[in-house]
Amino acid sequence: MRKIFFIKPNISNLNICLPVGSFLILLSFLDIFLNTFYNLNPSFFIIGPVNKVLPLLLGMIGFYLIRIEYSGKKYLDIFNKKINLNNFNALCTLIISFSIIKIMPIFLSWFIIDANFVGDNKDACTGSGACWVYIKVWFERFIYGMYPASEIWRINISFILIIVFGLFGLFSNEKIKRYLILYYAVVYPILAFIIIYFLVSGGVFNLEWVQTNAWGGLSLTFIVAFFALIFCFPIGLFLALGRRSKLIAVRYVSIGFIEFWRGVPLITVLFMSAVIFPLFLPSGVYIDTLVRAIFAIALFEAAYIAEVIRGGLQALPKGQYEAARSLGMGYWKSNYLIILPQALKIVIPGIANTFLALVKDTPLIFVVGLLEIVGMTNLAKTNPKWLGLAMEGYIFAGLIFFLICYVMSKYSQSLEKKLSSER
Repeated sequence: MRKIFFIKPNISNLNICLPVGSFLILLSFLDIFLNTFYNLNPSFFIIGPVNKVLPLLLGMIGFYLIRIEYSGKKYLDIFNKKINLNNFNALCTLIISFSIIKIMPIFLSWFIIDANFVGDNKDACTGSGACWVYIKVWFERFIYGMYPASEIWRINISFILIIVFGLFGLFSNEKIKRYLILYYAVVYPILAFIIIYFLVSGGVFNLEWVQTNAWGGLSLTFIVAFFALIFCFPIGLFLALGRRSKLIAVRYVSIGFIEFWRGVPLITVLFMSAVIFPLFLPSGVYIDTLVRAIFAIALFEAAYIAEVIRGGLQALPKGQYEAARSLGMGYWKSNYLIILPQALKIVIPGIANTFLALVKDTPLIFVVGLLEIVGMTNLAKTNPKWLGLAMEGYIFAGLIFFLICYVMSKYSQSLEKKLSSER
């Protein structure tokens, strides 16, 4: 690009390059927009193949002209650093942007303009747009599964109580904060289990007993993900410490556990927990299918958490361990006060990634007969009254999972930024 233009964009000619470059970029996007939405071709006077690639050429020239290093303008520098670092980045940006604009009319037409929102049966869905009536009618089942409609308030109350107890640490004073690790590691999981068991399952306080095979939808997704996350992290933490232990028996048991669970697919683990594991239980002993599925997922993900944490432990310099020993700290005290706080801070992105994978793996519990939100979508699409409307259900489930994972990702980024010790 520099060989073609005699002007080299820099801060000295910023007042010329920036307006001209911005104008050319605007022209390129305006050309694509008018051609896509109004079927107009502003560059009709140009004959030949140049007419087809003119918006791309104008955009590339515009991006080149505004690519000014250290311009002093905050947003321009961020823009150049993120998506206009070189000609290849500019080309990719333009191709992706133009493709989105080209696809948008078709998407908007199906998703909103020609979509059906009003009605209570499939007959209300006319035309070629999406049938959101299907989501509206099945919404309660997508959220609560086959749970009795008259008892849904119990699930709502349970989730409210769990959230309230989970926010306890935000409102605690300095004297209580020293015990928060004990609270979240031991007390909070027990409280959550008691709430779910007595409120959602029922059977006490004159509440109707509801078997776990009636649980389902998004509420079951949250329950499985919540308890699996709570259990997999401490297990993975101890496995990571065990794999680095100087005790041969502890080290090799940890290695064997980690490599075994990482070496088998999760769907196989769930199948084994549902079909094979009950065969080894003593006569008269029964463990609920949901409990088995949660522990299967927790053990599976704990192996990955262990390797993530081990990476953080190995990233710490030996001087940290030596400093802890020089202060007279024992193994557990040094890990609790010195080593683990630093190691966990380093591997926050890896831990968040594993947690996100766990949430997205919850649909696999269909192999044990449990129907979370994707399972309910599969069930709904087979209903004779709603055949042929699977697309809307999967889009709805996909948006729900995207929202959950996006929130978790943003929280992990904010936590990483908050705990960062870089200056």
